Amino acid sequence: MTSFVSYECRDGLAIVTIDNPPVNALSHVVRAGLIDAVHAVEEDAAVRAVVLRCAGRTFVAGADIRELGQPPQAPILPEVIEAIEGARVPWIAAIHGTALGGGLELALGCHARIADPGTKLGLPEVSLGTIPGAGGTVRLSRLVPIADAVELVTSGKPIDADRALKIGLVDRIAEGDLLEAAEALARELLTHPMPAPLVDRPCPDAETVDWNSTATALARKARGAQAPLEALEAVRESISLSGRDALRKERERFRRLVISEEAAALRYAFFSERNAGKSLAAIKAEPADLSHVGVVGGGTMGAGIAVALLLSGTAVSLLERDEATVAAARQRVLETLQASAARGAITLTQADDALERLTATHDYVSLSACPLVIEAVFEDVDVKKQVFAQLDAVMPLEAVLATNTSYLDVDALAETTANPARVLGLHFFAPAHVMKLLEIVRGKRTNDRALATGSALAKRLKKIAVVSGVCHGFIGNRILAAYRRDCEFMLLEGALPAQIDSAMTAFGFPMGIFAVQDLSGLDIAWAQRRAARATRDRSQPYCHISDRLCELGRLGRKATKGWYDYSTGEPQTDPAVTRIIEDERVRTASTVRRFSDGEIIRRVIRVMQQEGEALLAEGIAESAADIDVVMVSGYGFPRHRGGPMYMSGSKALQATDAP
Repeated sequence: MTSFVSYECRDGLAIVTIDNPPVNALSHVVRAGLIDAVHAVEEDAAVRAVVLRCAGRTFVAGADIRELGQPPQAPILPEVIEAIEGARVPWIAAIHGTALGGGLELALGCHARIADPGTKLGLPEVSLGTIPGAGGTVRLSRLVPIADAVELVTSGKPIDADRALKIGLVDRIAEGDLLEAAEALARELLTHPMPAPLVDRPCPDAETVDWNSTATALARKARGAQAPLEALEAVRESISLSGRDALRKERERFRRLVISEEAAALRYAFFSERNAGKSLAAIKAEPADLSHVGVVGGGTMGAGIAVALLLSGTAVSLLERDEATVAAARQRVLETLQASAARGAITLTQADDALERLTATHDYVSLSACPLVIEAVFEDVDVKKQVFAQLDAVMPLEAVLATNTSYLDVDALAETTANPARVLGLHFFAPAHVMKLLEIVRGKRTNDRALATGSALAKRLKKIAVVSGVCHGFIGNRILAAYRRDCEFMLLEGALPAQIDSAMTAFGFPMGIFAVQDLSGLDIAWAQRRAARATRDRSQPYCHISDRLCELGRLGRKATKGWYDYSTGEPQTDPAVTRIIEDERVRTASTVRRFSDGEIIRRVIRVMQQEGEALLAEGIAESAADIDVVMVSGYGFPRHRGGPMYMSGSKALQATDAP
């Protein structure tokens, strides 16, 4: 028995405890300890049942991800689970916190399962480019309705204990102490015949699932990722074979997928997110108190930031210009909370509680009690400078001031205050209460306390923090501007918006660049271009197509026309846009040629990579992995491809003849 797995016997019950902090991952030493525990139980005639539990804040939260893709070390997890499943006495899994991946597979190998009320259970292997490899698809589909098994395995999303009980994934939810409840269940099981191992139970009726339509819908949602489709096929295969044959086929599929390029890219993305904003961890300064935060601006972005804060338990003072805009801002927050409740993201009680923490005002003085204030007004440098000047006049010197600007110079805004050291950028992504990325912009005079506050805020809001230096657009929008500009040059060279967008969505982006512009509005970038017109280098090429669309009032979806025509609701290719493109080709004497989809994608990604390399060279981004985190989490770069900087070292881009 290792120090990671302990064993004790009392009154005929063995208690086997896994203690491998922080999440009790099933590393080699844990697996070895479990095998030793199985052997100890088998040799101890006094043991009549076993309770398997975990120390700390969670049950087994999965495999040790560092071991994925490495040569397996015996005992492997399938061997451990088969030993438990074939034991002479029943094993009961006492589950708390999370039981994910290998952790849930371990619980499925037990003869019964009991969970704490707050437990989450799931099989998230598809998020790492593979499938359950220790019997998850086989045992799960013999325990719960097949449609639920399909959802759990292909989505990778966990379910709560109540739903787990409803579908039969757990036998009972504990009332009171989990260990005591598990011991009671164990003694109850002893009054019944030994439960049959799940692997030997009969297969369910597969006719309840329309496999073809499920595969079609899943492929559309997966956007090029193969693991979800492989997971679906594994479930389908598992119920068409005997349990033992299905285990063997599942393991073969797992072994093939775990060494795939997709799995490698997704592991890279996982560790990149875990290590993002690494410099923040070295800061020793104490952050500002985040129990009460001010937000200036109650538009779409400001309201979204306010909602994110409210749902984290923070009290929010939301400031607008006058009584009318204050009322509109409060209504916007209310509607956002109601929409979140309607889609099941929060409960109505949570929405009501959040709204109770909101104060809407037009008096700057009322913000003076907030240790942090986030400015989220219109993207105009003069307007933002006025806001910072007013904040500087009323806020205590120790208060931290942040701007949510997407493009503007944080240092220039900071200089409007008496203490620029307390100013930083907090670039949220829309919708702010949903998107997981937060760019923390370090100004040239930003102090450690301000940065520590930004870091603490990201943790409180459960966002991924990436540090950026000051430049136009920071990391993400600077790269976006670069490849958007190049895509417009491709229009002059012979491509059309629909072809570029189609190539990008086939590659795995949720939307193409022109559809994205229409969604966000063409006027924002147009205003940026006009503001920069006086300083633009006239020797550099410039594409006027987007400017011409804006001059015609084609500002995107909100105007019913942009790069596409939305007058019927769905985007339609508009001949008027094609005529403008053709006119600009003639005016600029451009050489027109055909583009393949693969060529479009290679060019888009290479522009991303070139801009990323410049960001690294200038010290704006801290690492190539941070750039990939920004592009994946904030701009829809397909996660299963790792990110543009990751792909620079991959053969995937060079091999792309078609997405």
